Amino acid sequence: MRLIARLRRASLWRLLALLLLPLLAVVTGVELWMTRHDALEAANAAYDRSLLGALKSIDANISTASGGLSAELPYSMLEFFELTASGNVYFRVASSDGLVELGNADLPLPPGPLTPGVPRFYDATYFGESVRLAAYRRAVEGAAPGTDASSVLVQVAESTRSRQEFTRRFVRRAALRDTLVLALMVLGTAATLAVALRPLARLAREVQARSPDDMTPMADTDLPADIRPLVAAANQQMARTQDLVAQQRQFLDDASHQLRTHLTTLQMQIDYARREADATQVQHTLEAIGGEVARATRSTQQLLALGRSDTAAVELAPFDLAALLRAVALELLPRARARHIDFGIHTPTPEFMAVGDSGLLREALTNLAANAIAYTPEHGTVTVSAAGDDLGWSLSVEDNGPGLPANERDALGQRYRRGSQAAAGGSGLGLAIARSIAERHRGGLRLEERAGGPGLLAILWWPRG
Repeated sequence: MRLIARLRRASLWRLLALLLLPLLAVVTGVELWMTRHDALEAANAAYDRSLLGALKSIDANISTASGGLSAELPYSMLEFFELTASGNVYFRVASSDGLVELGNADLPLPPGPLTPGVPRFYDATYFGESVRLAAYRRAVEGAAPGTDASSVLVQVAESTRSRQEFTRRFVRRAALRDTLVLALMVLGTAATLAVALRPLARLAREVQARSPDDMTPMADTDLPADIRPLVAAANQQMARTQDLVAQQRQFLDDASHQLRTHLTTLQMQIDYARREADATQVQHTLEAIGGEVARATRSTQQLLALGRSDTAAVELAPFDLAALLRAVALELLPRARARHIDFGIHTPTPEFMAVGDSGLLREALTNLAANAIAYTPEHGTVTVSAAGDDLGWSLSVEDNGPGLPANERDALGQRYRRGSQAAAGGSGLGLAIARSIAERHRGGLRLEERAGGPGLLAILWWPRG
C-alpha cells in the first residue's frame, strides 16, 4: 500500500523509472535467456552434424567379411575432427557379446535402450569433462540370428568446450545488442514523454499567468486527445464556479438593495417621529416603524433562505412528509387564524416517507403556504398536501384566492418578480426560494389554476433517486 501511495504521488519521470525500467530489465533478461537457449540449440545442431559424420565414418569402416568383426578406424578424420572440436575426441566400437572392444571402453552409455539404425545424441561427463556423445547400434551382417554377436555399438564423443565458447560469444554479442536497444528505448521513451508533456507544461504556465478572477475556458487546441477530457472537466468546474460567484454577487446586490430600502424607510420614519410634536402622530409613526421592522425581518429571513437554497449542500435522507406538513401547519396556524383562514393539511397516511433534504423542503413549503395565506382573502381556504408515486414525491399548496393570470404563472418564481395582484409589502422571494429548492432536488415548481373555482395550486415535485 505504501508503494502504491508513493507511485500515485510520484512524477511521470519517477513513475517511468520505477515501473518501466524494471519491466524492460526483466524483458531483456528473459530475452537473453531465450537467446542463450536458442544459441545452444543452434550450436548443438551444427556440431552434432560433425559428430554424426564421424559416427557414420566409423560405422562405414566396420566389416564382417572375414567371418568376425573388424573395424578400420579413420584416424586422419578423427584427428581433423579433434582439431575442429577444440578439445578431446573419444570413440568406442563394441560388439553386443563383448568380444570386440575398440577405443574408450568406459564411455557413458546412452540413457535407455537404443533403436537399431537410429542415432541418439546426449550429454554426459567423462573424466570430469562435459562431453557430447552420439551413439548408434546396428545389426551385424552375416551373424546367425539369436547369437550374442548380433549387433554392434558405435559411440563418438567430443568435448563441449567449443560449443560453450560459441554460445558465450553469441550470448555476449546478444547482451551488448540488447543493452544498446534498451538504452535506445529508454532515451526514446524519455524524449517522447518530454514531447508529450510539453503541452501540459504550456497549459500550466498559462493557468499560472491568469488573474485570480479570470474564469474564461482554457483552450484545448494543440493538446493530446487524452488530456482534452481533463481540460474539459476543468472548464466545466470553472463554469460552475463562475455561476456560483455570479449567484453570490447577485445575492449581495439583492441583499444590499433590500436592506438599504428598509433602512432608508426606517431612518425617514424615525426622523419624522423626532420632529412631530403630536403624540397621536408619533404613535402612528411608531406603529409604521414596527411594521417596517417586521417587513425588514421577513426580507432578511427570505434572503438568507434564498442564499441557503442556492448554495447549501442537499443532504438526501429518508423523512416523514406527513410530519413535515404538520410542522409547517403549526408554524403558520397563528397567521392563518389572524386572517380567519381555514388552514388544513392532507396526507395519504399518518406516516408518509420520502427521500430528500427535509430542512430545505420545509423552507420551500413554508414560503408557498405563507404566500397562499397572505394573498387569500379573509375567511378563505388554504390546504397543504403531499403525494407520491413510483416516479417521485410532491408537496402542494391550494388556495381559493384570486389566482394568477395564465401569462404570469411562468414568469413568477424569478427573484423579485411579483404578480399584478400582489399585496403591498412583499418582496417577491417566496416563490423564487421554493423554485430554487425544487431545482436543487432535480425537480421543479408548477403553478396551475385551481380546479373547481378561482384560486391557485402550487406543486413542488422532485424525483426518486
